[in-house]
Order: sequence, then C-alpha cells, then structure tokens
Amino acid sequence: MASPSTSNLSPKLLFLFLLLLGTFVVASFANFYQDTDITWGDGRANILNNGQLLTLSLDKTSGSGFQSRNEYLFGKIDMQLKLVPGNSAGTVTAYYLSSQGPTHDEIDFEFLGNLSGDPYILHTNVFSQGKGNREQQFYLWFDPTADFHTYSILWNPQRIIFSVDGTPIREFKNSESIGVAYPKNQPMRIYSSLWNADDWATRGGLVKTDWSKSPFTASYRNFNANACVWSSGSSSCSSASLSSTSSNGGWYSQELDSTSQERMKWVQKNYMIYNYCTDTKRFPQGLPPECNATTMS
Repeated sequence: MASPSTSNLSPKLLFLFLLLLGTFVVASFANFYQDTDITWGDGRANILNNGQLLTLSLDKTSGSGFQSRNEYLFGKIDMQLKLVPGNSAGTVTAYYLSSQGPTHDEIDFEFLGNLSGDPYILHTNVFSQGKGNREQQFYLWFDPTADFHTYSILWNPQRIIFSVDGTPIREFKNSESIGVAYPKNQPMRIYSSLWNADDWATRGGLVKTDWSKSPFTASYRNFNANACVWSSGSSSCSSASLSSTSSNGGWYSQELDSTSQERMKWVQKNYMIYNYCTDTKRFPQGLPPECNATTMS
C-alpha cells in the first residue's frame, strides 16, 4: 500500500511525523555489511540477518575477528554482545578501540572465559602512547551468555567511561596536567576478536580450553558509533556540532552526574576484583600518578 503524502497531513501531524522520523534516524544502528570488515578467521566470522547480526567462532585451528571501516577520534561506541556460553575457559572475546604503531592508544573490553557455572571476568585497560598496565577487572551482575547486553565506551577529551547496559563501571580521566599521557591525537578503529588464550586467560593459564566443546561462538548486534569519523586527516565533526547539547554532540563534553557516580561506586564496591591502583606489590616504587583519588575512578 502506498504511504500517504506528507502534503495531505495537517501541520501538527506533519510535525509529529518529522519528529518520529528524526527519532528513528538518531536511534538507527549500523549495518555490519556496510560498516565493518571481517579481517581474519577463514570463514569463522559471519554476517547474518541482512547485516544486523555478526558472529565470531573459534575452533582448535583458528579464531576470527573484524574491524570497523571507519576510524574515530572521540565518540560514544555501543555494541551488544552475547558471549560464548557453557565451558568457555581459555577463550577471550575482545572488543576495543585501537590505533596502530609502537606508541598506539587503546581502550579495551576483554571478556575472559571460564568453566561452566563460574563467572566471566570483564577485563578493562587503557593504553596511551603505547603504555598500558592500567587494568581493572570485574565480575558481571548477570549471565552475559544468556542474552545480549550493551557494552559502551564514551571517549572525549576529558575522560573515558566504560559502561555496561548504561551503568558506568570505570572512568579514566585526562590527567595530562600531572604528566599522564591521554589518548587524544590518534584516530582509532573498533576491533573485535575471539581467540584462544589458555596460556593465561583462565586462572592464570591453569585451566585449558576444552576443544571438545568447540566451535565457540560469540554474537554481536546493534553496533552504534555516535562519533567523529577521521578521514584524510580531518574530522567529520565541526566545532558547532561538538558544542551542541543534542544527542549528536552531548557526549563530547559528557561527564558522570552524581547518580551515575553512585552507580559506578556500587559496581566497583560489589563487582570489581582487581584494580591496578590498589596493587602496591606491583608498583613498589609508588602507584601511578593517575591513581590519585581526584583523577582516577
């Protein structure tokens, strides 16, 4: 049936129609066919459902991976993942932003598999100018293999915020004022992979991958990059759009309000299992400068 012409709509209905249309455009998700490239795996990565679903698989021969076609310099990245179910010990599902080279920047989510019934470990890290060693690890408050959940990275010039289903779990603030490098000059792509890391991933490598359970599969959907695309040496974002308070530009100056800070503290109190900023044995000469309470969450 043909759709009604907008010329036949009253001004009020036309306004509502345009409002709904605008909402749809803002909320639309990327298409994996158009926005990502499968980079390795020899057929173990697949795009399905007209580009709405992507799966990565791992067997004893190889894992698999993909990357975004675009590079970004600041943005808010969302991805829904459903992790490898059952006995996933030894496997790692990685989802991260990274530039290239020996002084690369990187913002990491890594999901470390475990034996059936034991919780996944969510591993986070931030690299700036090639230096990482800023790990924080968490258990999750749900089963990440039973359904899709949203894992988000907000990256602006002031801070990096890691979130799970909209709940912030970690904030890494720009601490250049005290000599800590911050990712702000190198465009980064989104990368994701599923691979075997049974030499370290589960209980320090004590638990090995059970290949009788393979292939292991992780699923992805609803990839959304509300971000500044970097191409040919310039950004897609204008100063006007970045100063906007709309959903398109608000992330560029976003910070955690008091409610979000309380939610993050709740996660860190109840579900954080490792924090480099409290590991005095690892840093006997003193904790990294950004671990000061005023600059690090």
